[in-house]
Amino acid sequence: MGLLNLSPAKCVRALSVNSVCMLCAEVCPTNAIAIVDRLPSINQASCVGCAGCVASCPTEALGLDDFNPTDFFFNFVSDESSLVSCQKNVPCIAALGSEHLIALCGMKKGLTLDIGHCGECSIGEAVMSDLRMRVENVNYALEAIESEYFVEFVEEKYSENEKADEKDRRDFFKTFHLKKIGSYKANFEREVQLSTDEFISHSIDTSHIKDMRMKKITDRRKVFFTALKRLDKPSIYHVVDGERITFTSQKLMDETKCTACEMCYRVCPTGALTSDMRNSKIDFDPFLCVKCHLCHDVCESDAITLSTSYNLKEWYEPKVQNMITYSVRRCDECDATFSSVSGDKICRRCRLEEEEALELWGLNR
Repeated sequence: MGLLNLSPAKCVRALSVNSVCMLCAEVCPTNAIAIVDRLPSINQASCVGCAGCVASCPTEALGLDDFNPTDFFFNFVSDESSLVSCQKNVPCIAALGSEHLIALCGMKKGLTLDIGHCGECSIGEAVMSDLRMRVENVNYALEAIESEYFVEFVEEKYSENEKADEKDRRDFFKTFHLKKIGSYKANFEREVQLSTDEFISHSIDTSHIKDMRMKKITDRRKVFFTALKRLDKPSIYHVVDGERITFTSQKLMDETKCTACEMCYRVCPTGALTSDMRNSKIDFDPFLCVKCHLCHDVCESDAITLSTSYNLKEWYEPKVQNMITYSVRRCDECDATFSSVSGDKICRRCRLEEEEALELWGLNR
């Protein structure tokens, strides 16, 4: 059974105290993940290693030590079979996110998910409620790009002819003794963590700052676009329901609300939102957006919103879009350059200082 790990610097909740992302906790069928003190905490003893949280995390902050979705993708593409089964090649059929499902379906000319074991599984019902919706959205996207192939559920109930009995993790402690200490030493720390029946919290500190500032494209996004390049382009680039495309988005900017605070593109974990050296604009690249919602969470004025539609042309001919352009001028107070909104003559910092001064003087009432 896999050990679930969190990379704190990759988690969107680490990038802002305003983040409301709870996808990992919401999708966990055993409640092994809880948001405590801002970041996800993990109870390894409750975790069954289904990797549902790994598939749902927009920035790949979570991972299992014995299952890598990217490695699985390339191994599976070279396999003759198109069957995904918890008894064959994945810890659970919920371990693959939408991008992997679309990419694999196109590369394999159809994809089948074995649900034959779900009825006997303790987490089967909880997993299927989320997975069915995911597959519906995936097939919706596949139809929109004129794919001949789709993701299907089958009750094959795949099993190996000679399947080794899986040892219970607690058997490690039942059989442990001094004579075997050499063979167990390498796995001791891992087994201790797996058997810890309490939530282990995570934190961020100054050692994470460098990693938090890095803009990274997720591996699943790289896999997704690599696969698309190998598939035929649709005859028409359809505009589809934005809510049903769960892993990327198109955005809108209300120029009357934007305060040029710079927060949205500074916290964006993938660099989908950017500016230039003068901070004179905000550009958006749907190619890089992972729909983590962080830019919306930090925008106090609600100037940036999700578009209700999505143009699938972005999957084949991605183009950076300019969302807003500012005039750059010098502040009348401090002489520093700043992005001027609606003809502002003083920068945001000086404006805040002025508001604080008025409050101290009792003149802001």
